[in-house]
Amino acid sequence: MLDLTFEPPKPKVISGAKQDWELVIGMEVHAQVSTRAKLFSGASTQFGAEPNSNVAFVDAGMPGMLPVINEECVAQAVRTGLGLKAEINLMSAFDRKNYFYPDLPQGYQISQLYHPIVGEGEVLVELGTDKDGTHRARRVRIERIHLEQDAGKSIHDMDPAMSFVDLNRTGVALMEIVSRPDIRSPEEAAAYIAKLRQIMLYLGTCDGNMQNGNLRADVNVSICQPGQYEKYMETQDFSHLGTRCEIKNMNSMRFIQQAIMVEAERQIRIVEGGGQVEQETRLYDPDKGETRSMRSKEEAHDYRYFPDPDLLPLEIEQAWVDDIAAGLPELPDAKKARFMGDFGLADYDASVLTADLASAAYFEEVAKGRDGKTAANWVINELFGRLNRDEKSITDSPVSPAQLGGIIDLIAKGDISGKIAKDLFEIVYTEGGDPAQIVEERGMKQVTDTGAIEKAVDEIIAANPAQVEKAKENPKLAGWFVGQVMKATGGKANPKAVNEIVAKKLAG
Repeated sequence: MLDLTFEPPKPKVISGAKQDWELVIGMEVHAQVSTRAKLFSGASTQFGAEPNSNVAFVDAGMPGMLPVINEECVAQAVRTGLGLKAEINLMSAFDRKNYFYPDLPQGYQISQLYHPIVGEGEVLVELGTDKDGTHRARRVRIERIHLEQDAGKSIHDMDPAMSFVDLNRTGVALMEIVSRPDIRSPEEAAAYIAKLRQIMLYLGTCDGNMQNGNLRADVNVSICQPGQYEKYMETQDFSHLGTRCEIKNMNSMRFIQQAIMVEAERQIRIVEGGGQVEQETRLYDPDKGETRSMRSKEEAHDYRYFPDPDLLPLEIEQAWVDDIAAGLPELPDAKKARFMGDFGLADYDASVLTADLASAAYFEEVAKGRDGKTAANWVINELFGRLNRDEKSITDSPVSPAQLGGIIDLIAKGDISGKIAKDLFEIVYTEGGDPAQIVEERGMKQVTDTGAIEKAVDEIIAANPAQVEKAKENPKLAGWFVGQVMKATGGKANPKAVNEIVAKKLAG
């Protein structure tokens, strides 16, 4: 594993009119479970279907319709818990959370309050690398993960006088991942979400699509005076922290960071003005750059939670959990450590290549039997750079791992130079084909015949006597001759041989 140096969280310090304040952030991340059917019905979870076409009777709250739990939803929650090094509770139970929304036909949400399926875990958030190569990181504690139903969607902009309701999302399984208030800056909040998303993508438990609302967060923000957070950590007494406000349904990393700062500054103005922050749920308006009140923050008793009478307690066997654990893929931290160890990659390169499974798999194919650092350089700089310019993903790459590996092999054998290799990459990217065959058919092979290179050097030196005298006085000017030889040979001369011959001739 990576040699990590763990450190306490460094708070974001905000200067108020009267004093400095520190940020305290906790997050409730709602991740849509990747399954084909909903949590308690067989209705499809397909995104983008015609409104109200993926709705079973139980989703619509029809009388007498009973929920039946989807085993795969439970398995996905267990996988996520294992991926977060969390305790898996062999006994959990579902509760009814009673409230009315037009897009929640039952009049209650089936959730887990008292007995969640996953207990305490952690997320490793890396904070960068020091100049001495030390990787800094710390852990954000996970309090719990519970399963619950999603609500539908109310639509208010299709008619000036009416609202519409789409129940397709109603009953879709969500994992609510609740953190402790361990996050101390907007940047850490974004890094935490990104790491959670990466882990779930590796596990295949959530597709991480924030644009579609499949991954969204409620962000709890509070402020405290310097030193108070340390007292909270010692005592776990929340009275040392300020009153928190929840910013609801955030589905953008950038807006999450903006909203945290806007809300923190609002709270500072209230407290320094002699007021009290009211615990409430707020919404962030990115156009106005402000948060606004949505409703007062309810407590658990306001929802009249009680055990769902239609669902028995959920009991799972340890052997089943062990089977799921045995089938887990290599997770991001382990893969990154392996890439650094096996291929000698720097921390940054390993992070880029393990950002998603497709990129990691592509790199491993290219690096197989080749120099890892060279493979990483070509994948990151040439391939990723070109894909980014064309707004393509790695799965849409016109260059296969075998083709890119073939280009690297030609360089290693001395058949082509680095400059020719870039030209060859462009041809393969735009036209396709076998790199070795292209080099042969188009006469791109590097000139390694020292006799031919020496002849070219002699001709350049003979034609430029004044430049020769300058180069003898200043050896750094020898590069001019190298450039002229490369130009004369159409970039095909072996650069190393050219440099050696030029140096020898000028010295003589």
